[in-house]
Amino acid sequence: QVQLVESGGGSVQAGGSLRLSCVASESTYCMGWLRQTPGNERETVATIYTGTGITYTSTSVKGRFTISQDKAKKAVYLQMSSLKPDDTAIYSCAAGRSCGALDYRGQGTQVIVSL
Repeated sequence: QVQLVESGGGSVQAGGSLRLSCVASESTYCMGWLRQTPGNERETVATIYTGTGITYTSTSVKGRFTISQDKAKKAVYLQMSSLKPDDTAIYSCAAGRSCGALDYRGQGTQVIVSL
């Protein structure tokens, strides 16, 4: 069982920035970030293949959010800039044997963006 510990959520005004961090208890093939909005919409925000560094970023956040990793620390980060109220959600770190099968989830961290 892979354990994932997130940090870095919080409240910010629109246009601001936040950085989410996640550390895994062991290496996995893919890590990423999911979010669930107050309206219960779920979205895969970004993923990264830990071996190659190939990333995927959702169209809704492309150009504003960047996923990165520190392989030595088994960590993944989500740099969020130009935040909008629509980005308000619970953000969860995820990991798994492929980016299409993220079997493990963290407890989630809340991000609130206000006008």
